[in-house]
Amino acid sequence: MKRDHKPAALNNAPLEYAPANELGVVFLFAHVARRLQFRIEEIRPQFPDCIAYRRMGDSEKKTRIEFEFRSSSFKAHGHDAAECNVIVCWHHDWPDCPPRIEVIELKKFFGLSRKVWILQAIKSVQAQLDEYNRFEWSMSKRVTPGDIPLMYRCTPVSAITDVFLFVGSDKRRARAGWRDGEAYFGAIRRVCHLASPAFLADLRNHRVLKTASFVRRNMQGVGLSATEYWPYLYDMMMERNPAIAKALNRLRPDRL
Repeated sequence: MKRDHKPAALNNAPLEYAPANELGVVFLFAHVARRLQFRIEEIRPQFPDCIAYRRMGDSEKKTRIEFEFRSSSFKAHGHDAAECNVIVCWHHDWPDCPPRIEVIELKKFFGLSRKVWILQAIKSVQAQLDEYNRFEWSMSKRVTPGDIPLMYRCTPVSAITDVFLFVGSDKRRARAGWRDGEAYFGAIRRVCHLASPAFLADLRNHRVLKTASFVRRNMQGVGLSATEYWPYLYDMMMERNPAIAKALNRLRPDRL
């Protein structure tokens, strides 16, 4: 974390800012465990991290819990999925998580359930964007339901022209038509179209947005996160498109 940047502030949480590691995840889980019907028996250094009992009707079920900052770290650490029932994490970025494992993403309990992303539309598919308000699109595997994808139309437009919501319950892996290998696809729904777009040239001239990694990378790449810059993007869009105020009201930065 850069010294001049603070993590996002949390709502109704015992921790002032979003956690930056697994220890923060353990701390926050302790404050929602009872709400989720868990009774903790043991926290330990070996896998799985936690042994608990979860109320199921009139009985309790033994539950093996692993704590991770990102859910994908479970796979990276080489853990055995057969020996775990629940992953508790801050970021759920593992769409291929085995269905037998429940993933509890803690950010949803503390007012940080949405993230903002940049999607790209190359020239050959730009005309198709205006045909439907809901369709599937390739995106980062870290996108979760309720996130806000911003559609960037590449040259000759070179501008952010649409605001979407990721409305799928999950993503699927499929072969990518524009490159070798597979990509993650999910359903997105248009929130609004920007009659006056946010052009790349304007982002480059903005005092804050010009420092964003997605601007410095010319909006190229998969998984371009724009969450921390959403207040500035939102203000630019609203200033140029006052008619979208009602459509974007529930996506205001102070409501994320």
